[in-house]
Amino acid sequence: MSHPLVRIPLLDLESFSRATGLHPGLVRRLVALGLIDAFRDAAGDLCFPPSQLAAVGRLQRLHTQLAVNYASLGLVADLLDRIAELEAALRIRSGSTGGKTWRRVLPGGAVAASKEGGMNR
Repeated sequence: MSHPLVRIPLLDLESFSRATGLHPGLVRRLVALGLIDAFRDAAGDLCFPPSQLAAVGRLQRLHTQLAVNYASLGLVADLLDRIAELEAALRIRSGSTGGKTWRRVLPGGAVAASKEGGMNR
């Protein structure tokens, strides 16, 4: 049996809600939807690893920018993660991390060329 060298502090529901700016009820809903990971302590209360702060930030940005409801965010986040995995696999398979020229069609039909990784997304 292995034990971690450093114990990562967990945030309770109130601390997590305060840090994310979300109402505790919404945090509970995100947990129920499976959008963020939480653990139960010995008393049965929700506890969150600090890594979930970034996960909530991503969900908040997607919710705001794409105007999708929280129930749909799981699908959107999964699709974005899958796209990132496929792009990474493609880069590894091609044996190149750069040097490709991509064409981007701009409004009005103009074409802009850019080296991979150099385009603003």
